[in-house]
Amino acid sequence: MILSSLWPHQCFLCGAAHEASAALCPRCWSALPPPARPACPRCGEASPLAGECRCCRQLEPVFDETVAAFAYRYPVDVLVRRLKYGGALQLAPLLASGLSQALAGREMPDLLVAMPLSPRRWRRRGYNQAHEIARRVAVHCGRPLEPALERLRDTPAQAGLTAVRRRDNLIGAFRCRSPVAGLRVALVDDVMTSGATLDAAARALKAAGACRVSAWVVARTPAPEF
Repeated sequence: MILSSLWPHQCFLCGAAHEASAALCPRCWSALPPPARPACPRCGEASPLAGECRCCRQLEPVFDETVAAFAYRYPVDVLVRRLKYGGALQLAPLLASGLSQALAGREMPDLLVAMPLSPRRWRRRGYNQAHEIARRVAVHCGRPLEPALERLRDTPAQAGLTAVRRRDNLIGAFRCRSPVAGLRVALVDDVMTSGATLDAAARALKAAGACRVSAWVVARTPAPEF
């Protein structure tokens, strides 16, 4: 125990030895790409006037706001994929810490809900990366984490679909199984790309009576650059 406390940790990205207990050294941590600023308050996408973006005005997502800790670019994309697909659970506290810091000064919800996996993906992966992040953020916020959502089915790949098709693809994919009427809910996930999956989950929560749903994500995928 004494030896392990004295032994330096190795940075997950650069491999450098460091004294901090986090998975990244301070240099790599400080270099993680921040989210877009200014951003649309609804979806977190870059918005020059810091108002709702055109996409949100057209599609009117069900969730009320988005908080993102980072932009989904290198090396955040590597960290998220290693947690999600590579079993690197030691990265969950690091990513949860980034999201917790992004929440500073915000009004807290009544409860947190992790984006659920389908039973098939749960069996294949053995854990839910969103839950691993959310349970640590819940401790930071001092709010309960509830398994209020159930994912009823996997959905076909979303890549290459329009925003409207992505949303239609997810109709009926989630069901609320806990009482949330009149509550403010924070829906926690690892990445927001188009927002269609979070929107479908928020729709199920709102249908069950939630009065406000916030999307809290570790990373927001930037809009493509042309």
